[in-house]
Amino acid sequence: MNPQEYIELVFTDYTLRTITIGTAVLGAICGMLGSFAVLRKQSLLGDAISHAALPGIAIAFLIIKTKNSSAFLLGALISGLIGTFWIRGIIKKTHLKSDTALGLILSLFFGFGMLLLTYIQKMPNANQAGLESYLFGQAATLLESDVWLMVIVTGISLIVLLLFWKELKLLLFDPDYTKTLGFNTKFLDILITSFIVVAIVLGLQTVGVVLMSAMLLAPAAAARQWTNNLAVMVILAAIFGAFSGILGTAISASQNNLSTGPVIVLVAAVFVVFSFLFSPGRGLLFREIRFRKNRNDLQLHKTLSFMYNIAKTHEDISHPHAIRILNNFQGFTRKSLQKLEDKDFVKIQGTMWSMTTKGYHAAANLYNQLLKQEDE
Repeated sequence: MNPQEYIELVFTDYTLRTITIGTAVLGAICGMLGSFAVLRKQSLLGDAISHAALPGIAIAFLIIKTKNSSAFLLGALISGLIGTFWIRGIIKKTHLKSDTALGLILSLFFGFGMLLLTYIQKMPNANQAGLESYLFGQAATLLESDVWLMVIVTGISLIVLLLFWKELKLLLFDPDYTKTLGFNTKFLDILITSFIVVAIVLGLQTVGVVLMSAMLLAPAAAARQWTNNLAVMVILAAIFGAFSGILGTAISASQNNLSTGPVIVLVAAVFVVFSFLFSPGRGLLFREIRFRKNRNDLQLHKTLSFMYNIAKTHEDISHPHAIRILNNFQGFTRKSLQKLEDKDFVKIQGTMWSMTTKGYHAAANLYNQLLKQEDE
């Protein structure tokens, strides 16, 4: 199936259109809210909440005795919020750190959820397949009503972010200063955490409990590599998340036996790897290029300083010297000498070199800067 055929199919096939729009909206809201989780150093929060939602899904099934996605999402939301507030309580009331609290709640709730699933599996009228889809996700079960719910939640989240943008920005980077300004930091913390819980619960049906944390964090981690501006990061994370959903759905739909949720997460991981490698500010490739350039510049400066110490011993700075004298200098290379000639700092004539006026003044400034740094 070529791209043109796939695009036409998106507009004509109800199921594919619903899944594509749903995963795009889910990716956008996860990227948007995941940015706050990443910047608050709560990367494990998504993992803990998604696992904490599992008992709620199982309990909802035990109450209504039938499969109902709305009831399951409500149960997951309640369970996720309970897990979140337990985490906050453990951190505040005990001496345990946040990572320990997150690990405890994750293990406790997920273990309880698996116990309930095992019990449900032994019930005579239980269709276990419906609940297992929440473990690993099943995007094909998305309905138009689910997509509208995602769109509404995304819209509400966006409005809340715009209304409390200044306060949330302050809370991210300086909570103590935010409190001194009179803002209710507890309310702001609960507000953003609650929206993160809602986003995770919405994604359970598509991506599943196991992979939901990756969907929340990957777009934000990729966006963080490209900018230091919070607004730009949130926008980029939303774009990366949306494209992860669209591309993941396209790849899954065009190939047989590929689950949509894991493919979406893998596409998001590709965005992360690409960002880690090629982002201009923090990318490993550009960092290596800058390191090599700085090392070469340092070698060049050292060579020029060594030549300056030789040239200044003569009244005539253009007095020629043998190149072999430079062999005594450890940092000297033929390449650095050629670069100095290209900059018109020195002149090379056969086996002799001489310093130009431009090179002498450049070396003198550099030498004085080095002496000043040593004195400091």
